[in-house]
This record gives sequence, structure tokens and C-alpha cells, in this order.
Amino acid sequence: MLIDSYNRKIDYLRVSVTSNCNLRCLYCMPKIPPDKKIDENLLSFDELFLFVKVAIDAGIRKIRITGGEPLLRENLQDFIRMIFEYKSTVDLALTSNAFFLKDKAKALKDAGLKRINISLDSLNANKLKKISQKDVLENVLEGIDEAIKLGFIVKLNTVVLKGINDDELISLLDFAQSKKVQIRFIEFMENTHAYGQLNSVNCEKILEILSKKYNIKKQEKDTSSPVSLYKIDNDYTFGIIEPHSDEFCNTCNRIRITAEGLLVPCLYFDEALSIKEAIKNKDIKKASEILYTVIKNKPEKNKWNAYKEKSQRAFYQTGG
Repeated sequence: MLIDSYNRKIDYLRVSVTSNCNLRCLYCMPKIPPDKKIDENLLSFDELFLFVKVAIDAGIRKIRITGGEPLLRENLQDFIRMIFEYKSTVDLALTSNAFFLKDKAKALKDAGLKRINISLDSLNANKLKKISQKDVLENVLEGIDEAIKLGFIVKLNTVVLKGINDDELISLLDFAQSKKVQIRFIEFMENTHAYGQLNSVNCEKILEILSKKYNIKKQEKDTSSPVSLYKIDNDYTFGIIEPHSDEFCNTCNRIRITAEGLLVPCLYFDEALSIKEAIKNKDIKKASEILYTVIKNKPEKNKWNAYKEKSQRAFYQTGG
């Protein structure tokens, strides 16, 4: 079992398989030219899997595959199959922008993937093009439909941006209801890689907007999840993720590994330790020691709330 210095049980590993993405969303990587590919010195799937086994054996019970856009990584289904065949009870999930999902969903399902979180920041094609800097809505909606058809547990993620998509919150919630999937509204996380004129919409304002149509009741929080859940009159449940709140950190059970082998203890913090050399040398003992060191050094809180700072971390490297 992995327990950090603040007595939090760490049982959730987010694995980034690439920093590259086919989109240039304003809140993530808008400063990188759309046609530029990030040079990466990637760990192979065999090497990543070597560490994943160490993590599972130490107590990791939930694994999410992220990017960048993970579906850009060729033969991703092979990596998913490795994990599933090693420990089929692991809660195995993927976060994607769904642009390529329609054609790849079946292979992912067959490999053992259980859940998919899909980014959907607008239902307006022109607005989504402005946010992502690419015409993507048709592909995303097709990906959502294919994932639902194949029986994945699907959740939708919406980063709420003041003056850009905050007028769509009710329609996005209605859309999610129509698809019988949960939507989670996410407060924008300030970072130096984002477009400089973005403003967050906090939880209170999100609830105020949704309350114009719905009666909303907060649900008891699952301490193993970063999301706060709310129920409306027809028993539909949606979520809000508040990275600026103390509660977001108090219940944090997550660590992250980048595609190049950096083990990151906190979404905000720049501090990380590399497991690359240990993994390439197949030094399981050393990799395990690094894992426990990172857990021990995991900070109590991020700095968004207390210090009002912008993170230097590129979320396309750690998967958000």
C-alpha cells in the first residue's frame, strides 16, 4: 500500500503515453504551432509496462491513460492489453479528445479498456474550433456515439471559460443527459502554457448558471475522487472539479508518469523524479525506491489557491 506523508492512500496512476496532440486548445498548448510535432524520447510500451507492474504490485488500483492525445500513440491497444492481462481488476480508463475515437474504439474495447473520459468544451462548431483551433465537433460527436454504442462507461469533460463557453453550460448538461452519460465541469487551471487572456469560472458561478433551469442538490463526496457531484430533480448527476479548493488536494490519491519517464507527485508542482534509467536497466528495486520517494515527497497542496501562482507544468505532458 502506498501512503504519503499526509496519510493519503495513493492508488491511482495516470500514465501519459505522449505529449503530442492534434489540437491546440487555448487552455493547454495554444503556443505550439499546429503543424509542429513535439520531439519526444519516449519510453516504449514494454518499458512503461515494467513500471506499471511495479506500481500495481505496490497498491495502484486505478490507471488512466492520457497524453497529449493518447490515441496518437500507435498501437495503444497493445499497452492496454498488457495491463489488463496482468491485472484485469485494475480500473482501466482513457482520457481523449475523441477526434480519432470512432475508428479506434473497438480495438481499445477488445484490449480491456473500460472507461473513457471525452473532452467536449462546446456544442457549437465554430466556438469549439476557436477553443481547440481545429474543426473537430463532428469527429468528437461521432467518437462519443461510438464509445456509447460499444458499452464504454463514458464521461464528458468541459473546461469552463468565462465569456467563451459559460453560456453553454445548460445545453451541455442537457446533451449529456440525452446521451445518458455524466458531464463534469472543470475550473480552468492557470498555467504559463495557456492563452494569456483566459479567465476561470468558479464552482459557485457554474451552479448559479445551471440553477436557472434546474434545482440542484449536492451529493456526499467520494473521498477517492477529485469531483464534487450534484443531482438535479430527475436524478441525473453531474460533477464539478475545483482544482483551486483545499478539498481537491485533501483527497488526492494520484501520481503521474510522463511518456519520457518522469514521475510527478502533483499536477501543479514542477518537482519530479525520473524512473527512465532504472526502467531501461530493468532495475525493479530502484524503480520501486523512486516510486516510494515520490510518494513520500508528495506535497500537501497545490499552489493555485494559497499562492495565486501559475503552474509552469505543461498539462499536455502530464495529462491534466
